[in-house]
Amino acid sequence: MAPAKAMNVVQLLLGSTALWLSQLGAGTVAASKSVTAHLAAKWPETPLLLEASEFMAEESNEKFWQFLETVQELAIYKQTESDYSYYNLILKKAGQFLDNLHINLLKFAFSIRAYSPAIQMFQQIAADEPPPDGCNAFVVIHKKHTCKINEIKKLLKKAASRTRPYLFKGDHKFPTNKENLPVVILYAEMGTRTFSAFHKVLSAKAQNEEILYVLRHYIQKPSSRKMYLSGYGVELAIKSTEYKALDDTQVTTVTNTTVEDETEANEVQGFLFGKLKS
Repeated sequence: MAPAKAMNVVQLLLGSTALWLSQLGAGTVAASKSVTAHLAAKWPETPLLLEASEFMAEESNEKFWQFLETVQELAIYKQTESDYSYYNLILKKAGQFLDNLHINLLKFAFSIRAYSPAIQMFQQIAADEPPPDGCNAFVVIHKKHTCKINEIKKLLKKAASRTRPYLFKGDHKFPTNKENLPVVILYAEMGTRTFSAFHKVLSAKAQNEEILYVLRHYIQKPSSRKMYLSGYGVELAIKSTEYKALDDTQVTTVTNTTVEDETEANEVQGFLFGKLKS
């Protein structure tokens, strides 16, 4: 009898294992039917360094330019470092001007790409200029364009005779005591060597109160990556288009019977009112 009982136990275990495996397989198939949705913007991915600068500008104009001075050529590390290392490097630079609370807010802004639309706005403004061909950065001095630093002095001579450009609320103006000066707008990508070369010349002239220096973000070669957004709700409405033919007479009879049954079985907090009425 003992061998028979042992055999029954083995068969029971094998049967339970087979049932568990079948359920596991069904769960795997069901999981594979899930739908994952990604929300991508119409513009390409924007650099985190520029987004960090917009965060700084929201804090104050002074912090924006202080942060800019520390990251003039920071973008060169992006070519040698991993994305995660470059991300931490930006946070380290920003940490020189922000407390822990604002660093956490900056991380959150990065996660939802809150300042990416602002970068794209400047990119669109630059496209409307339009930028000179083959220039990593360029300046606009009262509707005159150049991407050569040695031509800035020449364009400034007759700048007063030309129309002053319109400045937007979000423009980044170098701190100066005078406003009635020739306006020089620099379109460049912060952190690049080209930007650094222009910035040194223009900031020196702005400190000497020769010009009103304005910076607008411009990326000559935008990223090929898509700009994925998070923090947005996406609804997928899927409707079944499968129809089945039914006999109307049978449906009516069944429906009437069901209504009567539901009325009789109407229960409220444990009381069957159908039986109480009878």
